[in-house]
Amino acid sequence: MDFSPMHLWESMTWIAQGVVIILVVLSVYSLYVVIDRWLFFRKAKRQSVDFAKQATAALAKDQISQAVDAARKFPASHLARVTRAGLIEFQLDSTRTAGLSGVDLVEAARRAIERETLITYSDFKKGTGSLATIATTAPFIGLFGTVVGIINAFRGMSTGAGGIAAVSGGIAEALVTTALGLFVAIPAAWMFSHFSGMLERFSVEMSNSSSELVDFFIKKHGGSDAVGVRV
Repeated sequence: MDFSPMHLWESMTWIAQGVVIILVVLSVYSLYVVIDRWLFFRKAKRQSVDFAKQATAALAKDQISQAVDAARKFPASHLARVTRAGLIEFQLDSTRTAGLSGVDLVEAARRAIERETLITYSDFKKGTGSLATIATTAPFIGLFGTVVGIINAFRGMSTGAGGIAAVSGGIAEALVTTALGLFVAIPAAWMFSHFSGMLERFSVEMSNSSSELVDFFIKKHGGSDAVGVRV
């Protein structure tokens, strides 16, 4: 029997062909997500390093406006987004709101930082959940094709027509869908685990920078020297 890809495709039932098409689509989509997130995370890391240097220098000189301007230059940086939100809130409340205590000013800035942290984390996480879904569902989709192939193999055995060729066709169909399902699922699972680790690191970095920024606000209100933002 010819086991070339074209012959296997032609010998498949329409159900098995549908399973293959679905798995190919899932594979292409997961590849798109992997490339998109990898490029995005790489850009975020690079911009965060550059932003941290400029923001630290500006805040060390008590120059909040310069730090905000620096954050605007690095829109892909998770640290820049969080820092900018806190600085703008603190700056606005300090200039336009009379009668607020220092505790109120710091608390308002803290809430702004927390909101932006959640928004930023959600943006960074975008698409990674689909990798987990593909990793868990692709083997079952392939298994469905496997069941169909085995049914066809037993059907060929029951009719007695075609001998071993009729049976091998169904078995080949079953193995192809199983292998394809695993081929799609395994890389998706690996990349989801990798991206989850990167997201955890980004979350820790945002948390640390947020704490340092709040310390800066407290010292700023008390007239102390500024505290920098670190990666």
